[in-house]
Amino acid sequence: MSFVNVDPYGMLAAAATLESLGSHMEVSNAAVASVITKIPPPAADYASKQLSLFFSGHGQQYQVQAARGTAFHRKLVRTLANGSLAYEEVESRNNESF
Repeated sequence: MSFVNVDPYGMLAAAATLESLGSHMEVSNAAVASVITKIPPPAADYASKQLSLFFSGHGQQYQVQAARGTAFHRKLVRTLANGSLAYEEVESRNNESF
């Protein structure tokens, strides 16, 4: 038989902290989106233009991965909060049965 000790309020607090961190990350990513995806070439020559396209491409890839990370993060926060509520409900029912 296994035993699990869970602090539902601690889980809920962790979910709230993670949600706050996620919001800050989203704001930061949105603030730099145009800066890292539209890098102007430093000169008018071919090499400068190609480097600009190269780095802008990396910025676009970052934005795609950041969006995926944001979706995962939101799901994690939602799962943690729902798990906390589920544990709290079970504990409440267990206390009622005694």
